[in-house]
Amino acid sequence: MIKDVLVHLDGTPRDEERLQHAEAIASISQAHVTGLLTNPLPDMPLIAPMDAGAAAAEILVSLNEEAKGTGDALQKKLTARMALFSVPNEIRRLDATPGGIPNEAASEARWADLFIMSRPYGTDGSEEWDSLFEAVLFEGGRSVLVVPPNHRAADAIRRVLVCWRDTREAARAVAEAAPFLAKATKITILVVDPEQKETDSNNQPTADIAKHISRYGAPVEVSIVQSQGRDVSDVILEQARRTSADLIVMGGYGHSRAREWIIGGATRNTLSTSEFPILMAH
Repeated sequence: MIKDVLVHLDGTPRDEERLQHAEAIASISQAHVTGLLTNPLPDMPLIAPMDAGAAAAEILVSLNEEAKGTGDALQKKLTARMALFSVPNEIRRLDATPGGIPNEAASEARWADLFIMSRPYGTDGSEEWDSLFEAVLFEGGRSVLVVPPNHRAADAIRRVLVCWRDTREAARAVAEAAPFLAKATKITILVVDPEQKETDSNNQPTADIAKHISRYGAPVEVSIVQSQGRDVSDVILEQARRTSADLIVMGGYGHSRAREWIIGGATRNTLSTSEFPILMAH
């Protein structure tokens, strides 16, 4: 059961989309919603060197105060908006440099059941928060619900598409999706290009996960598909359309490079193009 929802807010028009999804999900179990307002402060060392003199220091202080004033105005506006919620709520604010916000957001995510944010890796300005998504997904320890642009929040999540691989990440995603699976009316398990062990009658991890998920109560369909040269993300989204999915559940895969997590392959492509909400866990 979800009892704490943390939703990313940044003062842009897409705050309303995220807030609608947060309220819809929280309403199911009367969860508490916390709006996490990220308010970037000037990155002083990047603006001026430390020895730039007193005049430069005064300018930097002025910019810092201006940014905090902007944050005050945004917080007041968002507090008034969330006062209309049917569930308990509050606003928390992160005043930090752009480089510091992702790690602080990941720390905040650890005490919540779910972190909601807009779809990353787009070309509509959302790429500003790519690093926040990666930090929360790989370091926050909880699931991330990614909201696509212009997506209206459903009153209930009834049809769920689970993208299954015999991996730790996929298992984590299924576990994090448990509150949604328990309320679903139809669940489809999608396996793309399965390995031999996933179809071998003596070792059937796909059959086992299907049995496990069926115990949540909803009818379960297993769809095993060969990509045949197509991008795996295209196969996933095609299946989501076929099943009229309200939610896609999938593991978040990446590789590290100098402590930076990089999303690649089908994971990134699905995230950047999906018109469906995606619940992802690592």
